[in-house]
Amino acid sequence: SAQLAQLLGWHYLDSGALYRLLGIAAQRAGVATDDATGLLALLQGIDIRFEASDGSVWLGEDEVSSELRQEAAGALASEVAVVPEVRAALLARQHQFRQAPGLVADGRDMGTVVFPDALLKVFLTASPEERANRRYKQLIAKGIDVNLSALFLDIKARDERDSNRAASPLKPADDAIVVDTTDLSIEQVVATVLEMVRQRLPMTDN
Repeated sequence: SAQLAQLLGWHYLDSGALYRLLGIAAQRAGVATDDATGLLALLQGIDIRFEASDGSVWLGEDEVSSELRQEAAGALASEVAVVPEVRAALLARQHQFRQAPGLVADGRDMGTVVFPDALLKVFLTASPEERANRRYKQLIAKGIDVNLSALFLDIKARDERDSNRAASPLKPADDAIVVDTTDLSIEQVVATVLEMVRQRLPMTDN
């Protein structure tokens, strides 16, 4: 998604990182993850940036891309995500990223909940085996020890949980284009979606 945003010259949003960023910010500021008032005040004051040029994520002046991928950040995200006021505030925060000339938003409910009026919705999928293998390679490359079988089981369980949950279940929007990326490289996926953007928005020069 960051590559696509860079090619188009658009803004970029990694929605899944927002909860992790808020969790990290809360830990740094000494705000409890169940303190709705404190979390909302913190969210109003923190600067969050997603750089399409290199996919980096910034919390204020700190580049936190690696920290975001740690298990501790995931645990913090889970804790702040159960606070209803936080979920509502983060939905509003996501809407603020939609600015000219355009936005590439990455997330499981972008087309169904956050941006239901998006001009183009693409639902990327791949087999659990392939997704586990991709994640394994990413983590190993970063020096993070991980078990491939455990990753596969975690992805399968997450899919099952997300597809059957009552709130914002994982599913493509009715008007989304589904792309199976199992046998595609990143470059092929980017080229495929870029062509879709060009067809949907003929005035796009890039």
